[in-house]
Amino acid sequence: MDIRSSLEGLKSLLGTPAAMPASQQPKSGAATGGSALGCDRATFSSAASGVSQSAGDAGVRMDKVASIQAALAAGTYTINPSAIASRLVDSMLASHA
Repeated sequence: MDIRSSLEGLKSLLGTPAAMPASQQPKSGAATGGSALGCDRATFSSAASGVSQSAGDAGVRMDKVASIQAALAAGTYTINPSAIASRLVDSMLASHA
């Protein structure tokens, strides 16, 4: 499954602006002087940035955010991909019902 094709539906549900085409997005790796082998790096897509900006701080549990940030920094944060996928599907199905 190509997650990018599903993002368009999610963005329309959340009312976020359309993303920049992949050909116009900045490239990572050698073009920026970074190495693909030395470290991990995460960046927000334009969809994630739009959702983040539109959500503001309403309902954010800062204690939970701080604990996740600490676990990420310590390298101990783990996820359950199956649970995440299940909740995403349930959420999308519920919003179309």
